[in-house]
Amino acid sequence: MRKRVFNPTKGPEAKGPYSTVVCHGNIAYVSGQGTLDPATGEFVRGSIEAQTERVLENLKLILEELGSGLGYVLKTTVYLKDMDDFAAMNDVYDRYMGPKFPARTCIQAGRLPFDMGVEIEAIAEIPEK
Repeated sequence: MRKRVFNPTKGPEAKGPYSTVVCHGNIAYVSGQGTLDPATGEFVRGSIEAQTERVLENLKLILEELGSGLGYVLKTTVYLKDMDDFAAMNDVYDRYMGPKFPARTCIQAGRLPFDMGVEIEAIAEIPEK
């Protein structure tokens, strides 16, 4: 099997020399998604809840364009600017990702691109049609 590169048309564009998604077989590796709102081209600032919602909406847009969805996510890695935001981020994450949660790692990053408060990457299954 060969890797396939996928750059979605509905989600945010990659802001550097990387692919938004690389697929191998029926597995999608989604690069870390941030708070960029694809409709406005602006980064969502403010509360960690609002930022986490934007990040998860971005992941949702990308996965749905692939024919997958948040329910097919196998593993996420959450990067927080401040671990004091963990509980608030977790409340939003719970609403989007439950009840069959993927495996997850959550770490505090020294600094995230564009001074975002949260970034999330994902590995997801693409169901057969």
